[in-house]
Amino acid sequence: MDLQTAEENLAVSRSSSSDAKFDMIIGAIEDVVMEEEFQMLQHNFLERYFHEFIDTEENKFIYTDIHREYINLVEKYLNERLVSKVPQFSMSDFMHQMIARKNELEGEIFELLLTFSDFLTFKEMILDYKAAKEGRTVDLSGGIMVTSFSTEGPTS
Repeated sequence: MDLQTAEENLAVSRSSSSDAKFDMIIGAIEDVVMEEEFQMLQHNFLERYFHEFIDTEENKFIYTDIHREYINLVEKYLNERLVSKVPQFSMSDFMHQMIARKNELEGEIFELLLTFSDFLTFKEMILDYKAAKEGRTVDLSGGIMVTSFSTEGPTS
C-alpha cells in the first residue's frame, strides 16, 4: 500500500467514525425529545410565550430575550441528558458539526436543533404552535375517506 492510499484510508476511517458518532448523537437526541419530560418542558415554554408573538416581519425586542431563555432552558436540558447517554459528549462540538452539515440535514430533529441557532426557525416554531392553539391550522381530515377493500363481491 502506498502512502497516498494509506492517507485516503485514514481520512475515510476518520470520516466514518465522525459520521457514526454524529448519527449516535442524533439517535440519542431523538430518544430524549420523545421523553415525556422533554415534551412537557417544551410545551410549558410554548404555553408561556406563544401569545407574545405576532406573525409579521417586524420582530419585537422581547423575542430576543425569549429566544435566549429557550436556548438556555432546552439546550441545558438536552446537554444534561446527552452527557449521560453519549460518552465524551460536547454540545459545542456537536453544534459545530451541525452547522457544517446544515445543508445535508432535514427532518424534525434538525429543525428543533436549528431553533437554537436560527432565530427565524425558532419564531416559526412558536407561530406554528400559536396557530394550532388558535385553531388556524389546515384540517386535512375531511379529505380522508376510509372504505373497506374486499376481493369478494357484494353479499346478498
